[in-house]
Amino acid sequence: MKFQAIEHSLRKHQTRRKIPKIALVVALTILLSAISIYSPSTQFNTKKASKLPSEFDSAEEPVKSTAPSGVILEACRNEHDGSEPCNHRESGVEDRKVTKEDEEEPPSLKAEQVEVTKSAEIEAQGSQEEEYCDLFSGEWVPNPEAPYYTNSCYGIQEHQNCMKYGRPDIEFLKWRWKPDGCELPIFDPHQFLELVRGKSIAFVGDSVARNHLQSLMCLLSRVLYPQEISNSTDENRQWEYQGYNFRMSIFWAPYLVRSVEITGPKDRTRSFSLYLDEFDENWTTKIEEYDYVIINAGHWFFRPTMFYEKGNLVGCQYCPQENVTRLTTYFSYQRAFRTAFGAINSLQNFKGVIFLRTFAPSHFENGTWDSGGNCPRTRPYKRNEAVLEGYNLELYKIQLEELRIAQEEGRKRGLRLRLFDATKAMLLRPDGHPSVYGHLPDQKLELPRDCVHWCLPGPIDSWNDVLLELLRREESDKPVT
Repeated sequence: MKFQAIEHSLRKHQTRRKIPKIALVVALTILLSAISIYSPSTQFNTKKASKLPSEFDSAEEPVKSTAPSGVILEACRNEHDGSEPCNHRESGVEDRKVTKEDEEEPPSLKAEQVEVTKSAEIEAQGSQEEEYCDLFSGEWVPNPEAPYYTNSCYGIQEHQNCMKYGRPDIEFLKWRWKPDGCELPIFDPHQFLELVRGKSIAFVGDSVARNHLQSLMCLLSRVLYPQEISNSTDENRQWEYQGYNFRMSIFWAPYLVRSVEITGPKDRTRSFSLYLDEFDENWTTKIEEYDYVIINAGHWFFRPTMFYEKGNLVGCQYCPQENVTRLTTYFSYQRAFRTAFGAINSLQNFKGVIFLRTFAPSHFENGTWDSGGNCPRTRPYKRNEAVLEGYNLELYKIQLEELRIAQEEGRKRGLRLRLFDATKAMLLRPDGHPSVYGHLPDQKLELPRDCVHWCLPGPIDSWNDVLLELLRREESDKPVT
C-alpha cells in the first residue's frame, strides 16, 4: 500500500542503530580461531555486504498491531528461569557459544556464521552499515522505577498536576515505551545536557507542545533548573540552562499558519480565521537560529474556522453562514502543513533539524469533550486492543504525506526533516490524561474532563526518551541527509 511505503521511507534513516562493536570483535575472534584449527585453507569472501539482514526492515501495517498482546518483558522472563531479564533481538546478532556440533561441522561455514563474519568485516573496515530499529512501533511494558520526578516540579501546570488533585491510582506512572527491535534507554538528564551543550531547541505548536516541553524541563530538573530569559506575558517563552549554554524555547502556533481569532477568549468555541497559504511569522521568522525544532498541530483544527486562500474566503467549518462552502478538518490540516513545511524549506540560513511530532490522539469515551465524555481507564491498552482509525488515522496520514513531500524538497538544499512519531504509542495510553484530576471538584472549567493533555509525571515523559535517542542519532550521523 502507498501509505505503508510512505511510512517506512520516513522512518528509514532515523531508525538506524549501530551494531555493538564488542560483540562483533568477539564473534570474529571465535570464528577465525575455529577456522584456523579446522580448515586452514578456507578463504573468506571479503566482499563488503551491501546491507545487513534485518527482520525489522519491512514496513509495518500502520493501522493495526500484529505483535503478541502480552508484555514482552514478562514473556521474556517466562522463557528463561526467571533469575534475570533478557532482551530479544537487542543487537540483531545473537551471542553464540561453540558447541560439540560446531566442532564436528565441515569447513564450510553455516549461513548464520557467514552473516556474523560479514558483520565483523564491515565493522573492521570502518563501515557505516547499520541495522534498523524502529523506535515508533512497540508496546508499553512495566517500569517499576518510574516516575523520575515528582508532581512538585515547578514546570507542571495545575491542570496537569493529577496527583495534587486527588488521582487515586499511580499505576499509570509505571510504564515505559519498548520498541519492538531494540531497547530504548530511559532519559538521562546528564547525557541530554552534554549532548545539547551550546545548542538550542524550539517547540512550535499548541498546548501539547507545551506539555512536552514541561515534561522535558521536569526531567532535567533532577540536574538543573533553567533561568527564564524572556519577558513575555504570552505563550512564547525562552529559557537558558546556564553552564551548558543550552537554550530552549516555545512558540505558540496551534495552527502553524497565520490565524486571527474571531471571537473572544470567553467564547466557549473560540472561532478563528485561518489563512491557509500564509506563513505564521510568529515562529517562521525566528527558528533559523535553532539547532532543533519540534513542530506539532492537531486538536485546534476541530474548532469553528473560516478558511482563506490568496486573501479570499474559500470555505468554513462549523460556521453559521449559509452561503459559505462547508469544508472539513482534513482540508485545513493538509493545507496548513503544506504551508508550514513550505515556510521551513524557504529558510535560507537554517542549518538545524526539523522534527514533525505526529498527532497524539485524545481518549474521550461515552461522549465528546463538551457532552460528558471522559477517560477513566487506569491501564494502557495492549497493542491488539486499539486500532488507529477514523479521524486519528486520517490526520496521521496527512502528516506523513506532507512530511514526505517536504523531505523531497528539503533534500535538494540539504535540509533535514525528520519524523517523530508519537501517534501509535499514545493511542495505547487512555490512562495517561488528567480526566477530572486537573482541578478541584467544584471548579467550573472549559474542559471539565481533560482527555487531551497528559498528566505530569506521566506517559508523555517517554517522548523525551525518544527525543534523546533521536538527537544522539543526528549528532552521530550528521553527514547523512
